Amino acid sequence: MSATKPIKSICVYCGSGFGDDPVFAENAASLGRSMAEQGINLVYGGGNVGLMGTVAQSVLDHGGYVTGIIPDFLKSRERLLDEVQETIVVPDMHTRKRLMFEKADAFVAMPGGIGTLEELVEQMTWSQLGRHTKPILMLSTKGFWKPLLTLIAHMRDQGFIRPGLELNYLVAERVEDVIPMVEAAARRVGIVENADLIETKF
Repeated sequence: MSATKPIKSICVYCGSGFGDDPVFAENAASLGRSMAEQGINLVYGGGNVGLMGTVAQSVLDHGGYVTGIIPDFLKSRERLLDEVQETIVVPDMHTRKRLMFEKADAFVAMPGGIGTLEELVEQMTWSQLGRHTKPILMLSTKGFWKPLLTLIAHMRDQGFIRPGLELNYLVAERVEDVIPMVEAAARRVGIVENADLIETKF
């Protein structure tokens, strides 16, 4: 890990839809542009739809590198972006998620649906169990992730998130804060990956 460039790739989790406010897509495009301009590769779910397609197209439009990982059964539903430099077609969702984990130095969850939530919570769980120290950040556009943060606080208050098993995550409300925050976290704690300790099937 370079002291000057701790993050070389970011896995972005986000919706296959656009949501009900144009700001979601605007932020996706802005994040993609920032990543490309700073030489940070995008790892994402491979489709051309919704916020996923927006962030990927923005990275490409600004000269960045994109790795798309998509399960075979989704190829017909979410057409691949032709310009993507690296496309990996996998047999199932489990393989997709593992490869996304392995190829990323950090994870950013933008607004999305149940799939985005599931991917975010899985990375938070793996981090909680000591499987990795890669930064995990929620981009809480329009307070999108506040209900989840309230639930996490409730879990802590009820004794289900115990001392020593705290969750490690960052929250940004502005898209321009995303990259500085994950880079600062990576410099502070380093990036450790114990991939062999993550179950092959999850």
